[in-house]
Amino acid sequence: MMKPQAEITIKVPLEVAEAYHKTSEEERQKIETKIAFFLKTSTLDRQKSIKKLQKTMDEIGQKAIERGFTPEILESILNEDE
Repeated sequence: MMKPQAEITIKVPLEVAEAYHKTSEEERQKIETKIAFFLKTSTLDRQKSIKKLQKTMDEIGQKAIERGFTPEILESILNEDE
């Protein structure tokens, strides 16, 4: 069963567009598959990085709370240079 597809538009240098349009339908499908794979993996990698950052920040926040570090203390530290 084929997954639903949607069309997108991307800007590329003129010579890339010309070369793409001159290729066979089979070659275009291969190119589209490679681009789709690249975009999907890029998005997944970014999502993993964001989740990892959020987890790290949550752990740091939890450790700070366990050590008695309050929002008021943070505010006073941030305002020390003013």
